Amino acid sequence: MTGVRPRFVAITGATASGKTDLSLALARLMPVEIVSMDSRQVYRGMDIGTDKVDRAGREAVPHHGLDLVDPHERYSAGRFARDVRRWIVDIESRGSLPLLVGGTGFFLRSLMEPIFREPELDRERREVLRAWLGGRSAEELARMVRRLDPERAELAVQGGPQRMGRAIEVALLTGVPLSVWHREAPPDGEGVPGVVLVLDLPREEMDRRIDDRVGRMVDRGLVDEVRRLLDAGAADDAPGMTGTGYREISAFLRGETTLDGAMDEIRRQTRRYARRQVTWFRHQLPDSAVRIDATLPLARQVATALSALRAAGIEVPERRTHSDAGAEAPGSRHA
Repeated sequence: MTGVRPRFVAITGATASGKTDLSLALARLMPVEIVSMDSRQVYRGMDIGTDKVDRAGREAVPHHGLDLVDPHERYSAGRFARDVRRWIVDIESRGSLPLLVGGTGFFLRSLMEPIFREPELDRERREVLRAWLGGRSAEELARMVRRLDPERAELAVQGGPQRMGRAIEVALLTGVPLSVWHREAPPDGEGVPGVVLVLDLPREEMDRRIDDRVGRMVDRGLVDEVRRLLDAGAADDAPGMTGTGYREISAFLRGETTLDGAMDEIRRQTRRYARRQVTWFRHQLPDSAVRIDATLPLARQVATALSALRAAGIEVPERRTHSDAGAEAPGSRHA
């Protein structure tokens, strides 16, 4: 997409790298609307465990991509790309810059390099199959996906039950492995060019921030949030409930572990996920991605981001000072 006018800016990086703080700081300098690029923040009722931006942040800047589906529903990267293409047009019509913020790399790639057009699956057969798969162990799912789609099996197994289930249902309901659909089916729309900013953190600082973040989530009421979801009928294996934080607190509420044990497991799993994110960003992002040291003061991160925007041909108003944008707002946190 070299030489093509960028239509959005994306701020990405591993968990707890400070994406939300940087996005809100940029919003104080220029007209933007923020699009969540987080595969968990699409779920209604899941606010604390997904670390959604607070009410003050949403009131200060228009946000899109939050609270789209219930925990039992799936929300794919393909659907994200289709939704974002529509939101970008609307945001541009209001004279604002779309600012995508989040750490779900597959969502970003599906927008810039669209994946295959998803096959139509019979809804009734799919629901029956999903219910049956929900009763299978991770080991059983892994064996099935390795037989049905050996080419994609390793990626599916790494993605957990949800991704394994997806590979299995596509293979069984279409008769064609998901890997073949990815390789041979036409793309689901055209790629959208954008500027990608990546927040980098040393591992030790990332781990420290993750540990602090888990403690804050529990203090803010994560246990009560999970209890409300379960009481409302959300199943442990629902797509939304399989995210880190929710499954561990569910185990605590079932009496299978202590709260301290659940928190330790959340920290451990979040650190593992953050390391996978770092690896993905290192190998899968475009060469043009601009890396920003997330240990720098926020004002210096803002200055680096604005320089990258100007270099890409995006107009950056000078109506406010960078130091104003870099001042931490009430409720500032790392996301």
